[in-house]
Amino acid sequence: MNAHDIIIRPIISEKSMDQLADKKYTFEVAKGANKIEIKKAVEEIFKGTHVESVTTSIVKGKIKRMGATSGKRADWKKATVKLSQDSKTIEFFEGLA
Repeated sequence: MNAHDIIIRPIISEKSMDQLADKKYTFEVAKGANKIEIKKAVEEIFKGTHVESVTTSIVKGKIKRMGATSGKRADWKKATVKLSQDSKTIEFFEGLA
């Protein structure tokens, strides 16, 4: 799997922005990706970073209704990546905090 297929998009939320001071970054990742693949993908995409740990969780999709019909949003996988102290930061998140 390509590194860009594993890391789908960054998660920009209030909680994830609070974690930037601790060098923790949150991404939506491919559902079949494991922690080792996520670590390698982040280090490959963002050069000069060194990942210390990865935590993952499955986010269940919400049930939504429109009139009489109901549907369900897709489940997705979230990964929180903690960088080591000597690692450089990810520039994408710099202007957002």
